[in-house]
Amino acid sequence: QKQGLFEVADEGTVFLDEIGDMSPVLQSKLLRAIEEKAFKRIGGTQDIKVNVRVVAATNRDLEKAIQEHRFREDLYYRLNVIPIVIPPLRERADDIPLLVDHFVRHYAKEFRKNITGVDREAMAKLVSYGWPGNVRELKNVLERACFLATGEEILPDDLLMGRAAYAGDPAYAGDPPAAGG
Repeated sequence: QKQGLFEVADEGTVFLDEIGDMSPVLQSKLLRAIEEKAFKRIGGTQDIKVNVRVVAATNRDLEKAIQEHRFREDLYYRLNVIPIVIPPLRERADDIPLLVDHFVRHYAKEFRKNITGVDREAMAKLVSYGWPGNVRELKNVLERACFLATGEEILPDDLLMGRAAYAGDPAYAGDPPAAGG
């Protein structure tokens, strides 16, 4: 039988991303697993005991979701033991150069390119952009720029951000897809 996420993470940590998008049925099952430290496999009849630390993340306003009956209040309080609020990237412009450096190094290595960094104009463009897709959008922009770059530095013209990244694509109509990776 295949082990599930909680079973594999026994005595460790499970990271649940985008918890605010979880269906009510799954919220109920997660609450039970956290409270009882047990779950049943799909189709199973026996409880499997686990000791798991749960770390959850969301970009949703869970308190608002509770008021709108889209998120369980009891699950919210079970998960909200030590809240860590990270402001959106647009409010942390000082972090952008560090993230840019990290992603450029990563993708230059992955694509086996001799990219040494980002020129000043390109960095200014990156820092001044609003980043509605947060770090995921920045990562995507830099992956594309590194893949397409022909020189040793990322230049402003290498950076396609927001709607410009999708202009001219016949498969694209309407708003850009949700940033997700």
